[in-house]
Amino acid sequence: MDFIDLKTQQKKIKPELDKRIAAVLEHGQYILGPEIDELESRLAEYVGVKHCIGVSSGTDALLIPLLAYGIGPGDEVIVPAFSFFATCEVVALLGAKPVFVDVEKGTCNMSISSLKDSISNRTKAIMPVSLYGQCSDMDEIREVAGGIPIIEDAAQSFGATYKGKKSCALSEVGATSFFPSKPLGGYGDAGALFTDDDSLAKTMREISRHGDVSRYSHSRIGINGRLDTLQAAVLNAKFDIFPREVEERLRIGNAYIKKIENLNCGVTTLEVKEDRTSVFGQFTIRVSDRDGFRKHMDSVGIPTAVHYPSVLPDQVAIADTDCNVPNSRELSGEVVSLPMHPYLSENDQDKIVEEIASFFK
Repeated sequence: MDFIDLKTQQKKIKPELDKRIAAVLEHGQYILGPEIDELESRLAEYVGVKHCIGVSSGTDALLIPLLAYGIGPGDEVIVPAFSFFATCEVVALLGAKPVFVDVEKGTCNMSISSLKDSISNRTKAIMPVSLYGQCSDMDEIREVAGGIPIIEDAAQSFGATYKGKKSCALSEVGATSFFPSKPLGGYGDAGALFTDDDSLAKTMREISRHGDVSRYSHSRIGINGRLDTLQAAVLNAKFDIFPREVEERLRIGNAYIKKIENLNCGVTTLEVKEDRTSVFGQFTIRVSDRDGFRKHMDSVGIPTAVHYPSVLPDQVAIADTDCNVPNSRELSGEVVSLPMHPYLSENDQDKIVEEIASFFK
């Protein structure tokens, strides 16, 4: 059994995939080829914003807006303590301070009460993470922010909705990742930025291209953060079936929740709030005896993964020993993710649920 089944997806789109890759090899525009403009237009329309800027990775998608806002030494950026390292890494890379806030136990997303306690006159941005595929409480975050820029880290939630709007269209700028295992994934690193702000879009596009406004004319310091043409070709082929895959993710994820809750055993599923959907970038549960559970699942051929086994303030590179994030610490010791992808069969899902029940007997 695969944790994520990319092979079935590839077989489904192979004729279109081969055609699009061959077109890039034929025209030879490996950097900033026409496939990028096509992809950006399609993604902007899907999300419902004016601008999409394709970039080289999900990490650069977080770094570029921080650069656009001029964030640097002496500034603070609020991030959740429970996330992937890139969320705080990009802040520290610019010499700014990541301020860690706690998350909700039910959703693993940013806690509003913890956010309120963490804003200071040095706060220059807030970066909520839509963890495991569900958007954070963006309206409440916006209200608390009071005009402080909000960068939605939507690396795991592309395709999800919040009060009828798509993830990546919920704040001044949305950033997502097209890492292969994401809901929409390339065959290597890639990412994108989304905004309705014309000026911000122009700035971020320039930053992603060495601050280039025209050939050999640089208006600002930037990075080499361009989206690769071949990755754009792959993503265009994948995007053809993406809306249908989102539907399948919702169906399979919600079936997981019902089946596991019906077991009434020692497993806690994460809450999906009524005013939003999750694309289940990971289908994550909470188990107190995680090590024992994973050993059991491995013994019957079911792969699992842990995202994430420690909180960000405990990372040596960015340690913050005074950080008080009890929910994040509890979650980091209990979360475990099960196989999740649009091609997960009902038989395989039932086997997974049966083995969960078997372990807790």
